Amino acid sequence: MFNLAAIAPTLGMIVKMEELWPVMATTVIFVAIGLLVFALAFLIVVMVAPFSVKKEIEEDQNTALAVIIGALIIGIAIIIASAING
Repeated sequence: MFNLAAIAPTLGMIVKMEELWPVMATTVIFVAIGLLVFALAFLIVVMVAPFSVKKEIEEDQNTALAVIIGALIIGIAIIIASAING
C-alpha cells in the first residue's frame, strides 16, 4: 500500500496553517482589488462608447468589438498581475 505520510515531507506537501492564513488573506485581498479594477475599467469603456456595447456584441454579433474588449481584459489582467508581483 502507498504511504503518503512517509513521502510528504520530501515533496514539500506539509504546510502549517499558521503560515497559510496570511497568504490566503493576501490572496483574497488582491482578488477583490483586481475584480474592482476590472469592473471599473469595463464600466469606463461602456460609458465612453458612443453605442451600446451589449447590443453590438450580443445582437449584432460584432466580433471586432468582442476582440477589443477581450484584449482590454487581458491587458488589465497583465497590469494587475505585474502590480501584485511588484
